[in-house]
Amino acid sequence: MKELVEVMAKALVDNPDEVVVTEREEGDQIVIELKVAPSDMGKVIGRAGRIAKAIRAVVKAASAKTDKKVIVDIT
Repeated sequence: MKELVEVMAKALVDNPDEVVVTEREEGDQIVIELKVAPSDMGKVIGRAGRIAKAIRAVVKAASAKTDKKVIVDIT
């Protein structure tokens, strides 16, 4: 999942070198934290959060085979 989020984020931003994705497991859920440069935050979130919702939907579909809930946290 981490690699999937990283590829999508790097395709969206102007500064792909500043994209940092971390993944941690908390019980029955996986938290993926996405950090981007402040100037790229709007590109990752999108107007009214549409791009962020799309990223979360793709990750949810990709994680459907696992029994864990995946949360994407954009900071």
